[in-house]
Amino acid sequence: MDFYEKTVSTNRIYEGKVINFKVDTVLLPGGHTSLRELVEHPGGVAVVAVDSDDNVIMVEQFRKPYDKMILEIPAGKMEKGEDPKACGMRELEEETGMKASNLEFLGECYPSVGYTNEIIRIFLATGLQESKQNLDEDEFLNVRRIPIKKLMDMIMNNEIADAKTVIGILKASIKLKKI
Repeated sequence: MDFYEKTVSTNRIYEGKVINFKVDTVLLPGGHTSLRELVEHPGGVAVVAVDSDDNVIMVEQFRKPYDKMILEIPAGKMEKGEDPKACGMRELEEETGMKASNLEFLGECYPSVGYTNEIIRIFLATGLQESKQNLDEDEFLNVRRIPIKKLMDMIMNNEIADAKTVIGILKASIKLKKI
C-alpha cells in the first residue's frame, strides 16, 4: 500500500546560509491533514580517505549541537550545482591538506529521514598525497590518522556515533576487505 502524503500548503519559517525551515500541511492517506516540520539542506559529501598503511584520515572538531569534540570523516556541504565528486575532492583537501588520485563513490545516506531532506554522498579516497589545508575562517579542527580496524572497534564500542562516519567506515572496510 502507498502511504504518500500530498502537500497542501507550505509555510516558510526561515531561510539561512546552510538550511531552511518550513512547515508543510499534508493530506494523509486516510483523508485527514497534519503538519510536517522540515529542514531543507542542499546535501553534502563525506570522504573516507585511506592511506597506504590502512589509516583513515579523520578530523576532530567541536560540534555545538552536542557541545563536545566529535571524531568524524572529512565532510562538507555541496554548493548549488556542484558535482559531488568535485565537492569530495575539495572538502578532503580543505579539511585535511590531502589530495586523492582515486575517489570512488560508496553510496549515499539520509542522516535523519524524519525531518530533513539532506543526502550525504560518501566516497572512498585512495592514492593520497600531501597538499595544503585550507580551512574556512570559522573552522577549527585536528587531523588524525587512525587505523581502519581501530575505527571499527571504536564504532562498535560507541566511541564514534556520527552517522556519516559510521556508514562510511563500514562501507570502506567492506570495500577494502578489512573486516
